[in-house]
Amino acid sequence: MTDNTYEKVQQILDSAVAEDGIPGIVAEVHDAGGAWFGTAGVADLATGRRRQPGEYLHIGSSGKAFTAATMLALAAEGRLSLEDPVHKWLTGVMDAGGYDGNKITIRQLLNHTSGLFLTGLAPELQHSLVTQPARVWNTSDLLNLAVSQPPVGEPGEGFVYANGGYYLAGAIIEKVTGNSYAAEVERTVIRPLGLTSTYVRPITDTSYPDPHPQAYVANILKEGADPASLTPEDYASLGEDSGLPPIDCTALNTSWGWAAGGIVSTTGDLSRFLKAIATGSLLPPAQHHEMWTMVSSGSVVWLPHARYGLGVIEFDSAGTNGLTLRGVSGTLPGSFTLALSTDDGRQSVAVHTNIEPKNLDIPIKIIKAMYGVTLG
Repeated sequence: MTDNTYEKVQQILDSAVAEDGIPGIVAEVHDAGGAWFGTAGVADLATGRRRQPGEYLHIGSSGKAFTAATMLALAAEGRLSLEDPVHKWLTGVMDAGGYDGNKITIRQLLNHTSGLFLTGLAPELQHSLVTQPARVWNTSDLLNLAVSQPPVGEPGEGFVYANGGYYLAGAIIEKVTGNSYAAEVERTVIRPLGLTSTYVRPITDTSYPDPHPQAYVANILKEGADPASLTPEDYASLGEDSGLPPIDCTALNTSWGWAAGGIVSTTGDLSRFLKAIATGSLLPPAQHHEMWTMVSSGSVVWLPHARYGLGVIEFDSAGTNGLTLRGVSGTLPGSFTLALSTDDGRQSVAVHTNIEPKNLDIPIKIIKAMYGVTLG
């Protein structure tokens, strides 16, 4: 990679702040030339504190890859199979809501083909985020939430992004091992990779270690909109840009993320983790292959040409001119993370913004600058 590439990435970061309303953004690049870190904007709008390397970040759904890697490690140890039905480990948990735990497998939980509904738009959850931002969601709450709406399809029929599948996966990890989800992620992923600045966020936490950026939101519910009436069909139409300065939501309780997205990390640790799972240095060959066996995301709108594996994304060759590009991504109120790597681990980038971007322009521009592809 050339210095010109770093300059292009820096220009994108600067533009994100100047033109897209991002309070602060960072990008960490690893390539043959070593490591490069770029930043623009601020970590704290109130004080003007700048963003910096080593910040602790909530990586949202990028944490799904940690859950999948933990599950695959247990499979490698012979303690479970991806073809095990949910009912084998969580008897009766899926009986509510019209689900059949005998027909849904662990693999389908992890690649979002279980038929579970889009949990992130569950009215109970959305209502809680608006009216009870400090609510602590325990495992029982999350398992009930996972089946609180009817199935959207038969198991294996199609892709629907469901956090509920990962709540169930987390509970299976605990059932199989007798240990907490956090302890098993630590044992199978964090400790082997030496991720010294990565941890599963305790469900009662409302703060982060220093240094960390403040987290901001800009969207609010429209006047007169009832959060209790939210449905997947009308959720987007009920939100609007407030037109006000971003609101600090750093103290939001994120226990509703848990095994679907409850990891705190840094761009450096995330880059190390991604390189390990992209290249196959964390998992045995059979489990590495399972992680990167992709399914089509169908009509789901996100990064063009992205397909989904077990907690991970990969771009099909039609969008990358034959380049195999792998990654993780996650968003939650006040945080957006995207980390990408070539499958040989030689060229990677980890990006974080402390507000959710309004569109996908920033990651698409960075992918073009880094890898020379337009995803067209």
